[in-house]
Amino acid sequence: MADLPGAVLFACTLNALRSPMAAAIMRHLHGQRIYVDSVGVRRGDLDGFAVEVMEEIGIAIDRHQPKTFDDLDDGFFDTVVTLSPEAQHSAVEMTRTMACEVEFWHTFDPSIVEGSRDVRLDAYRQVRDQLMKRILERFPPPGPVTP
Repeated sequence: MADLPGAVLFACTLNALRSPMAAAIMRHLHGQRIYVDSVGVRRGDLDGFAVEVMEEIGIAIDRHQPKTFDDLDDGFFDTVVTLSPEAQHSAVEMTRTMACEVEFWHTFDPSIVEGSRDVRLDAYRQVRDQLMKRILERFPPPGPVTP
């Protein structure tokens, strides 16, 4: 546990699906052991498909309020995990005024998938599951996991 950061920020383009999903998974796994927040380069509207696939695993994000880097309440994070190239650029800019580690986890944007509702939901599930796997590998919780 000593090597886990005290504060983690997840960032993507709109703070509407990838970063809120990642932050919610992290909170689910770590509770209040780690301070977690999420932002976007720009503010978007919370994505309903993201809400739905997270509910499938018992994690609610329906009250998430999208925000940008400029809206951050806390100016200190040990680790910033970026999920889109745009967010990566903004996070690197943050390092000019904050000593933090920036990690780029290139994460597919499922909102660009076209097709039936089932096809689109499957794309969101894949992103959710990929985020869960990466978070478990990078920030392992202290006990058994029941996602």
